[in-house]
Amino acid sequence: MANPDALSVNRPIVWTIAGSDSGGGAGIQADLSTMSDLEAHACSVITAVTAQSSVTVALVESVSNPMLQSQLDTLASDLPPAAIKVGLLADQAQINLLAKWLTAEQANWLQSGKNVPVILDPVMVATCGDALANGAGLDFTPLKGLITLITPNVSELAVLAATELTNVDACIAAAKKLSATLNTSVLAKGGDNGPAWCHQQANDLLVCTDVDGISDKHQWQSFWLSSQRVDTDNNHGTGCTLSSAIAAVMAHGFVLNDAVVVAKAYVNAGLKASYQVGRGPGCLARTAWPKDLSNFPSIKAITASDLKPVSLSSSDDAVSQSRFKQIDEPLGLYPVVADVEMLEILLKSGAKTIQLRVKDPSEPTLEQSIIQAISLGRDYKARVFINDHWQLAIKHQAYGVHLGQEDLIASNLEQLRAAKLALGLSSHSYFEILLAYQHKPSYIAFGHIFPTTTKVMPSKPQGLTKLARYVSLMKGTLPIVAIGGIDASNLASVKATQVDDIAVVRALTEAQDPQAAFKALTAAWLVEA
Repeated sequence: MANPDALSVNRPIVWTIAGSDSGGGAGIQADLSTMSDLEAHACSVITAVTAQSSVTVALVESVSNPMLQSQLDTLASDLPPAAIKVGLLADQAQINLLAKWLTAEQANWLQSGKNVPVILDPVMVATCGDALANGAGLDFTPLKGLITLITPNVSELAVLAATELTNVDACIAAAKKLSATLNTSVLAKGGDNGPAWCHQQANDLLVCTDVDGISDKHQWQSFWLSSQRVDTDNNHGTGCTLSSAIAAVMAHGFVLNDAVVVAKAYVNAGLKASYQVGRGPGCLARTAWPKDLSNFPSIKAITASDLKPVSLSSSDDAVSQSRFKQIDEPLGLYPVVADVEMLEILLKSGAKTIQLRVKDPSEPTLEQSIIQAISLGRDYKARVFINDHWQLAIKHQAYGVHLGQEDLIASNLEQLRAAKLALGLSSHSYFEILLAYQHKPSYIAFGHIFPTTTKVMPSKPQGLTKLARYVSLMKGTLPIVAIGGIDASNLASVKATQVDDIAVVRALTEAQDPQAAFKALTAAWLVEA
């Protein structure tokens, strides 16, 4: 398989602004190990030096303000960051200094078109229980609007939101309160021994904020990220590892939601392979970029009528009974066409999987086109998928339906399962891949890989490096299809990622001879890599 790292030109630069852990399990030491393990170049700004082991924190000394300022300025002049993780800030003066520095730097980044995510892990207490900073006395509001994400654990969230977290509702309210206070997204970690409602499994709460620029009101999207709890006491540096992993993954160009679930998987893998070196809690292992699907969390969107995390045991039972039609043969070269005439031409050329995508739902001949497409599929013994129009696909007994995730609602999924149709789902990120996989579709399409003009896309092209990472995670679970800007010029590089199949649009529909183009691309796709 293509090595994702080999497809990358450079390692992105990631900073950690944090305290030194002389025991090596947390702080700067854990951050540097994590960032390097996740294929970034790690730089450090040390805020404090600790005399620390696995059982105690004997002494904490913060660096001087001139030293902190000099570290920031010296690094920025030569090694500007693609992302920053902030850990231990030992006193209020350090918070104020960092806020002033970030304010000036972000103005420069904005001017040059750069977006540098800043991940704040509000470190207050070490794993052994000793205080590292005066958490109750620190005011993080100078950092309002300057950070991308804050990652408190349950006890830290209670302190920062000044409230007791006795139930799920209180936790969600506290996270939203902290989000509004600091104008940032919040990842409230439930992996430690928090309230009773998070003991049976590790439930993390992700609250993503978007501020309405007109009314200055916050709008939130909230999710539970749930994993089976890893049975180990070797959890020293878990929070440091998680936050630095989020920063490293974002530095590779992934969005926040993606970075959080990849970092969660990284931590779960590290806990499973953790080890003890002293008399106290041991350390997480560094296990490279996550490729084991079982380490990724289950995702559940929080709604007004359903605030509780998913029950992993019950969801596993439900999913096993609700799989969509399985496709055992390769999809192959998978054309996506806008009209029945082109669909018939490509079926005659030998296409065995094809999709009819009529963009305009008010098209007067829509239903007749779908009827014709389904009939042609039967004539040529081919798998014809109908894009979006699932009611008509059910009505006329199509082989399958392809949907974007924005079109997924419980009612249409139930009806599609009852009709025994195959289901293909579009995905544009790790987060969407996990959401799609939870529905157990017949295949998942990854895209768009290269720039495309066939439709307005809400995201940037994924590129080959991201595609290779997605393939390494999902290979063998169900058919995976790459789509978006694929043609003869880049087909070999797409094949090198070991993706199962490819969907093609313009390379066929805009070809002078679509039949000849289909046969040539099919032959190229079938050539051994």
